[in-house]
Amino acid sequence: MDRATFARSTAFFRDYSGSAQGAFCLPTGHVDFIDKVESFTYSDFFRDYLIPNHPCVFSEKFTDGWDSRRNWVTWDGKPNFDYLLQKFGEAMVPVANCDVKEYNSNPKEQLPFKEYISYWKEYIKNGYRSSRGCLYLKDWHLSRAFPEQDVYTTPVYFSSDWLNEYWDAVAVDDYRFVYMGPKGSWTPFHADVFRSYSWSANICGRKKWLLYPPGQEDYLKDRHGNLPFDVTAPGLQDRSVYPRYNQSQPPVEIVQEAGEIVFIPSGWHHQVYNLEDTISINHNWVNGCNVARMWCFLQDELAAVQREISEWKDPMDDWHLQCQLIMKSCTGIDYKEFYNFLKVIAENRISILENGLDDEASAKNTPKAAISTLGMLHAVFDLKRTVKVLTSLSANEDFKKLDLTSLSPPPEALLHHLKAAIDTALL
Repeated sequence: MDRATFARSTAFFRDYSGSAQGAFCLPTGHVDFIDKVESFTYSDFFRDYLIPNHPCVFSEKFTDGWDSRRNWVTWDGKPNFDYLLQKFGEAMVPVANCDVKEYNSNPKEQLPFKEYISYWKEYIKNGYRSSRGCLYLKDWHLSRAFPEQDVYTTPVYFSSDWLNEYWDAVAVDDYRFVYMGPKGSWTPFHADVFRSYSWSANICGRKKWLLYPPGQEDYLKDRHGNLPFDVTAPGLQDRSVYPRYNQSQPPVEIVQEAGEIVFIPSGWHHQVYNLEDTISINHNWVNGCNVARMWCFLQDELAAVQREISEWKDPMDDWHLQCQLIMKSCTGIDYKEFYNFLKVIAENRISILENGLDDEASAKNTPKAAISTLGMLHAVFDLKRTVKVLTSLSANEDFKKLDLTSLSPPPEALLHHLKAAIDTALL
């Protein structure tokens, strides 16, 4: 990113003071379509979509070179079951039943991939009906399970990906997924993990997306404060159950064709349908543009846990720790791990600013390579956003009540190092 674009882009930001950014509303539900690969830069995406938190669709030209686009699809645009079975037949995969509601999602089970493909073929043959219901292969960590497979290349626009950078570093998890499902399979109403961004590329098939900007979901809650399972259900018209539904805006609707990539902004609730037999590749990701939203989400989640078990506060000596444990079981992260998340991201960028990039690191698919592609100014931007959130975390009363002696370096030392690295880089 050049200095002029960087300066213009950062001017869009408001200072975070522990509260979420204001809701963003699209005029008349318009979603931009990005067609030309050669003329659309990372700076364009950063300025026009990441910062204003605005969805967009990339044309099929952005995925033309992917191995999965060539080999996972038959000549007539259908899933290439034979090829997929040859490559992944012995894998175990997570499969959801779209016909069953379990709390506010669909129940999942683990199935052999070859059994799922057999089911899918039979489902199509029987006119998209089965006594087993409509089964949808979701959240399959294919890249982690088959790292040797050259399936796709993450577009540069999504390469500033702190979420996967951190979980790769601790070798615990990742947020890169493959979805496969028949016509009629769908995902209920939700916002993505940690209020992350997401991008979703159709390898084949078509999807319909219903999107609601941040804040609109409040109008869709029932009188108990619960979000709906299905935003298209007739029951939402019952004002005695959903008293504010008539104040909600219509959703932003996207029909995504084969090869296209949809960018879903941070905190946008959505519901998704497969209009045909469809395969997609999805990433969830966080970076300097939305890490403050992630921090606000965690504060809201902890506050909800604290309200839920408030009656146990006095008799329970470790009440604050128990709240953290419950929050982690629900969200996947607690305050101390969030600190470690910020630390890993910060230290990677400090290392580059202080030591530069070696040729080997910049040539590989690593965080250093991504930072090298985006430039040193982007590393400084990342550190500035980390400083703001880390300062807020360090001052947070719930964080200070935890045993922080295991954190290395201590928050104050990390903050000092961060600020010094920024000052040195800007000299």
